[in-house]
Amino acid sequence: MHPPSSLSTGQSKAAAVFRVTAGNFLEQFDFFLFGFYATQIANVFFPTESEFASLMMTFAVFGAGFLMRPLGAVVLGAYIDDVGRRKGLIVTLSIMASGTVLIAFVPGYATIGLLAPALVLLGRLLQGFSAGAELGGVSVYLAEMATPGRKGFFTSWQSASQQVAIVVAAGLGFALNQWLSAPAIAAWGWRVPFFVGCMIVPFIFVLRRNLEETQEFKARKHRPSMKDVFGTLVQNWGVVIAGMMLVAMTTTSFYLITVYAPTFGKTVLHLSTADSLLVTLCVGVSNFVWLPIGGALSDKIGRRPLLIGMTVLTIATAYPALSFLAHAPSFMNMLLVLLWLSFMYGIYNGAMVVALTEVMPVQVRVAGFSLAYSLATAVFGGFTPAISTAAIHMTGDKAAPGYWMSFAAVCALLATLTLYRRRAVTLAPAH
Repeated sequence: MHPPSSLSTGQSKAAAVFRVTAGNFLEQFDFFLFGFYATQIANVFFPTESEFASLMMTFAVFGAGFLMRPLGAVVLGAYIDDVGRRKGLIVTLSIMASGTVLIAFVPGYATIGLLAPALVLLGRLLQGFSAGAELGGVSVYLAEMATPGRKGFFTSWQSASQQVAIVVAAGLGFALNQWLSAPAIAAWGWRVPFFVGCMIVPFIFVLRRNLEETQEFKARKHRPSMKDVFGTLVQNWGVVIAGMMLVAMTTTSFYLITVYAPTFGKTVLHLSTADSLLVTLCVGVSNFVWLPIGGALSDKIGRRPLLIGMTVLTIATAYPALSFLAHAPSFMNMLLVLLWLSFMYGIYNGAMVVALTEVMPVQVRVAGFSLAYSLATAVFGGFTPAISTAAIHMTGDKAAPGYWMSFAAVCALLATLTLYRRRAVTLAPAH
């Protein structure tokens, strides 16, 4: 007999984790390519005489995708809570893939005029709508199939799979930079990773079709309607808002040290493209290592100590670390600073994701998780590149993104203290 949290006979835990996170890998790979190649995309679809204006328009479109996340979280999250984790995750994958195909194949502004940025925006909105429920669906699936006492460790693989996507995307970018000239990359080379994303889609579909539904979902007697989901979310709006604040540090840190890092290295610190991408690749590997460690530690010592410890550490060190980098820009210094930020992000997020699955009402677990995560990503993470670029431009301080990261950490600390005071029993690690 398997315990209620296990999958049915014939499918190992490792295989289940691989199947669900492989889809998450692709979604995040497609999603983050836009940030990695922001400079090239800006030149092709948003050409202006001002580099700052062009980048700001590009990052605004990047951020627009995040505004769709809350809508996707509620609509697709409710759908997943109704039809099951397996069917829902296949739908999110289909929508994400369609957005990627659009961005990969749309001709530039010089060819089709204003239609080009409009179609890129549409592709981005589709990606955002899909991603709104993807992270919640995957996280809840992993939490529901985890062995007792190891929920934090299992759930951390949702974020860990994102890091594999970062490593692959940065590795592709680094390889292209070595093989192709700068004009070739600007003209067509930046599209190659998007084509790769398109080619991976059929493989991921096969993996997700073979997912088994979790026993916890099968055992549920009542499946909420869309109206029920909305009603429950409204009743628990305080938990959703606190959950959003809890995610603030995760999403801000992540987009700062991964998506924005290559652009920051090239345009602000004036490092080479190769150096910037190599640093991002190393950060992805570092995140991949620290995330499961953070999840496992949260199973052993509890979520609360890790959440408080990492937020306080971020508040104290984020700006000083970036200030040091701004005054002494080099490949090694950029690597050391971002690895430090990666450590704080990895340990924090390893505990945070599972805490967020535990605090949400079980009948709307995917929708509640996804809405909180999506709101945080829309308000904090998605616009981190734009806010960072604007803050540097307005203040003249190259370390200004550190203020934004510290503010997000303050929000996360307050949310942690609030949630653990109000819902200590709910948030305690499951043993």
